[in-house]
Amino acid sequence: MHILNGRTKIRYFHKYDYKSIKSYEELPHTAYWSLRVWAADLAPMFIESAKGMNALAGINLVDRPHIKHTISTSEVDAVSLLVSFLSELVYDTDHNRLAFDQFEIQVEGRTLKVEMGGPPLISYNKTIKAVTYHDLKIPKTTQGFEAEIVFDV
Repeated sequence: MHILNGRTKIRYFHKYDYKSIKSYEELPHTAYWSLRVWAADLAPMFIESAKGMNALAGINLVDRPHIKHTISTSEVDAVSLLVSFLSELVYDTDHNRLAFDQFEIQVEGRTLKVEMGGPPLISYNKTIKAVTYHDLKIPKTTQGFEAEIVFDV
């Protein structure tokens, strides 16, 4: 983590290793998929959300050079930023056959900037249609932040 002019800039590069320590867990849900995610700050929580979503979908990546992609958005709150970010990842998986496993994220108030890299997909097991707002909150806890995200499948 770098602190630049009072702004937190999280630089996080991660190759998917689903046996590694994770900060997310799948929750039982009758009609959808649900995921609980937690982290000390918002930026790493967004990254854990992406990792958890890709794990639920069973993403398998090609081992070749990464394609770079940048997202910049402003929304009304952190919940909308999270939904916007994850929705972009769903779109790239479904329409561009890409998944991202390297992230550099800045969350500043109501603005999100993500620089990410990822290779083409080999395959994925399950299709996520949409990221929902269903009961989505990002409360501050004694450990940092936590969210329960529901995915339409």
